[in-house]
Amino acid sequence: MRQTWRWFGPRDLVSIDAVRQAGAEGIVTALHHVPTGTVWSPAEIEQRKREIATMKDGSPSTLTWDVVESLPVSEDIKKQSGDWRAHIAAYKQSLRNLSDAGIGVICYNFMPVLDWTRTDLAWRLPTGGTCMRFDLTDFAAFDIFILERPGADADFPEEVRAAASARLAGMDGARQERLARNVVFGLPGAAESFTLEDVRRHLAEYAPLGADGLRANMAAFLEEVAPLAQELGLRLCCHPDDPPFSLLGLPRIMSTEADYTWLINAVDLPANGITLCSGSLGARPDNDLPGMMKRLGDRVHFLHLRNVRRETAGIPCSFHEAEHLGGGTDMVALVRAALAEEARRRVAGRADASIPFRPDHGQDILDDLGRQAQPGYPSIGRLKGLAELRGIIAAETHAG
Repeated sequence: MRQTWRWFGPRDLVSIDAVRQAGAEGIVTALHHVPTGTVWSPAEIEQRKREIATMKDGSPSTLTWDVVESLPVSEDIKKQSGDWRAHIAAYKQSLRNLSDAGIGVICYNFMPVLDWTRTDLAWRLPTGGTCMRFDLTDFAAFDIFILERPGADADFPEEVRAAASARLAGMDGARQERLARNVVFGLPGAAESFTLEDVRRHLAEYAPLGADGLRANMAAFLEEVAPLAQELGLRLCCHPDDPPFSLLGLPRIMSTEADYTWLINAVDLPANGITLCSGSLGARPDNDLPGMMKRLGDRVHFLHLRNVRRETAGIPCSFHEAEHLGGGTDMVALVRAALAEEARRRVAGRADASIPFRPDHGQDILDDLGRQAQPGYPSIGRLKGLAELRGIIAAETHAG
């Protein structure tokens, strides 16, 4: 398993020097400043590679750009509206340019409007550290009373609606504004951000589409890009919905094992694969992460290893980002299944026998608390997670 680290470019408060000191072998990054739907030029790609390869004093970092996360799919592509055909052409050219630069793993997602959703980006833990959290009551308060989405009432049980009303009554204007910002925060480092009016507009445009329509549009996207990726020797890997259940009345189509089975059958090529994110998928009690790794492992091209602790029963639920070994997913069993998949690949002679993984998210602890890096991406919290994951890998592969 190849140890990688997500880095948001030169503006990231966690430097390449720090990543190198953490012991990561490769970098997961993107051209976050390039607007969605625009071609990633060879010059921009090479510039990012140079930034990764160089430490502050000019010496080589020995780090390489191993995984793109993410090459974003535009809302126009997801809805098949506006400039979607031009955006697909740009996407395909970006794939060619990334292939020419020697970067082989491309992560993306097909979540409508919001790439991930939390209600609190720095929830205080009993330890004094902080983490990201999704509180269903807070989200209902946002959806029903702040966004004022038509029909939102019907999407929540009566007890959640009542709790949301009481919760809102206890919020001042600043707290309501902070909650709204948190919910629409979006993809870390992205070139675009949404206002509430943007969200309302997108919701209206998605309303007639539904899950079947979004799935059909995703299949059409894959029919365009997966054969090209196969030809270029690239591995596309779709990230799951986060959280893995419907929000704001929007369809979510990458939330379960059945969804991923559909994905790999929609365009049955080795290049069409999976980003198995144990944290996103782990927010549903019916997702068996070690089992998914065993059954779908042939198409797992990238691993996000993190854990969440579900606070309420059912789907949807409240949850928070737990320690890497402390949530609801059996991380030892998941890593064991990943190592078994790698062993199968080596026997088969596959060039992609080593699956890249990164310690996804982390709790803000120690000096992280004053650094204010990208939400979910602290330095020390992720280093702790990487160390714990390394421990599992060392124990599972120890020959003595």
